[in-house]
This record gives sequence, C-alpha cells and structure tokens, in this order.
Amino acid sequence: MGAHPNLDIMYSDTGNFETEAGKALMESFLTRANSEGKPIDVVFAHNDGMALGAIQAIREAGLNPGVDIIIIGIDAVKLAFEAIIAGDMNATVECSPLLGPLVVQVIQTHLDGGTSPKVIYNPRKTFDESLSAHDSRFTPASSDVNNRVY
Repeated sequence: MGAHPNLDIMYSDTGNFETEAGKALMESFLTRANSEGKPIDVVFAHNDGMALGAIQAIREAGLNPGVDIIIIGIDAVKLAFEAIIAGDMNATVECSPLLGPLVVQVIQTHLDGGTSPKVIYNPRKTFDESLSAHDSRFTPASSDVNNRVY
C-alpha cells in the first residue's frame, strides 16, 4: 500500500473471522467515517463471513453495498458468490487446495534438478458474477463448504 499514495487505510481491526464481529466493526467504522466526514470507498475483509457482516451493516446504514462501498472478501464460499451475483459484494479471493497438483509439480521439478518460475499464478484469477452465475466450476464443490453458516 505504501507504493500507492492514493490509497489510505482508514480503519483496521479484527473481526475474529465472524460475521457478527464483522458487522459490529463495520457499524463502528461507518459511525467514525460519518463523524470525520470521510466516506469509506472499499472494505477488504480477510474472510467472507466478515465481509457478509459488513454488507449487513452497510445496508442497515442506508447505503448500497457493492455500489456505494466496494466489498472484497477472502474464502470464495457459496454465500460470497451469492452476494456477488446479487450485486452486494464485488469480489472474493480463493486460497484453494485445488492448487495442490501444481505445488506437487513444482516440488517434483525441483527434486528432478529442474527449475520453476519464481512466481506462479493461479490460472483462475477472477471469480465474478459472469462466471459464478453460469458455470458450476466456480461454485465450491464440497458440501462441507457449500453448507457453511456465517
């Protein structure tokens, strides 16, 4: 963030990876932002549950989540995809165990004396409503993940 002087972290705190805590934090952030006269443009939550809680607080404050405030979460759970499709959330980032085969390939290449690129990117970079609404590959397959409650 230091390399981008146009970005300013206004508030940061832990929501303990819980929806209710994320909602409570967002309520306090919105109150502070209102009193300071500084609108919040983007919320980055290090968990989709906290992002979903922030969405609730934003809506209850009379704002339009996903439009008035951009919402980004991490986990790529089904409820986040549903929020993206509904227009309430803008993005979710997945740290996927499905990358395991790529990791094994890199390790094997190393063990065989070969070299791999210093940086390897997930070939699937963006999951938005255009993908998740029409392609089951972008919906978590595990019933365990699909049935998470936040």
